[in-house]
Amino acid sequence: MKFLKPRFNPEPKYFHGQSNKTAVLFCNLGTPDSPTPPALRKYLAQFLSDPRVVEIPRWIWLIILHGIILRTRPARSAVKYASIWTSEGSPLKFWTQRQAQALETKLNEANSDSEIENKLIVRYAMRYGAPSIESELENLKDQGVTRVLILPAYPQYSATTTASLFDSVFSWGRKSRQLPEFRFVNHYHDHPSYIHALAAQIQSHWTANGRSEKLLMSFHGIPERSLMLGDPYHCECHKTARLLAEELGLSKEEYIVTFQSRFGRAKWLEPYTEPTAKALAEKGIHSLDVVCPGFTSDCLETLEEIAMEVKETFLHAGGKQFNYISCLNDSEQWIRGLSEIVNDHILGWPQSGTKNANERALSKQNALAIGAKD
Repeated sequence: MKFLKPRFNPEPKYFHGQSNKTAVLFCNLGTPDSPTPPALRKYLAQFLSDPRVVEIPRWIWLIILHGIILRTRPARSAVKYASIWTSEGSPLKFWTQRQAQALETKLNEANSDSEIENKLIVRYAMRYGAPSIESELENLKDQGVTRVLILPAYPQYSATTTASLFDSVFSWGRKSRQLPEFRFVNHYHDHPSYIHALAAQIQSHWTANGRSEKLLMSFHGIPERSLMLGDPYHCECHKTARLLAEELGLSKEEYIVTFQSRFGRAKWLEPYTEPTAKALAEKGIHSLDVVCPGFTSDCLETLEEIAMEVKETFLHAGGKQFNYISCLNDSEQWIRGLSEIVNDHILGWPQSGTKNANERALSKQNALAIGAKD
């Protein structure tokens, strides 16, 4: 009956005996296609329409969003994006793509030539903007992928980010007849490999530039109401900060945790980053190092909000030296850490005729143990 629209997306051709394939989908928040008002309007409309992001009565919010915010904010945001845009485009998209490519190489570096057909596939996607999570899942399915690990670029779990990302996966699943096996990485805020990578990034900066009087760790903020409703994000940020300080050998007096990127008039997690930086300068702190542990890729919130706006505030208030420490981006330590996080989660998902790095190591250990008994 031609007039009936299929409920599910078309399935790719299946061949009996085809091998299983495993993929990692590395997902970041998103970015506009260009630093222009029309592109920002499209991006912000998708982002701010997400009920996970703004939890107020929907009909009220949609009136505010379309009647006020999308008429004024895109032009202002476009100016900010233009200040950090590069010849490669959006920094967040550039770094996310680089991370995915480097992660795939790292995960498959132990594969032999005979295993290359069944190597782990790594792709990247954006919750808002392109490439979308739905389109990349469809592409992976077309490639014969039967198992997908969803890996957020956010180390700390929040309903506003991580859960929203998972919503997008489930939304795609509702349109698909045959689903791949899924695994989801909820968080890795306290994973040793993540903490080690952060510490290495900071130590590298200190080695090259010296160390300031205080280290400010700035995390993206969320409404305080989210914390009251049970969101674990606040606690996970503070645990990351504590573990990172311990790794660096810092006392409680040598670092401070703040939250940035407040949106709207509601109370958000405190203390706020910019007022804190201003207060530190006014109290006589002349040099300040700022790192953003919750961002794994440099983006608008780090390059413009921190490295430009907060820097200007600190120096104007009497500070003498402000140092922004770059995000992990595609640093060797971080790509190694990401691969360890992935291997922790795909253990038990063998490739057809192949083994992942962890399984090869376990097989070798078992063989050695048997040999020792004999």
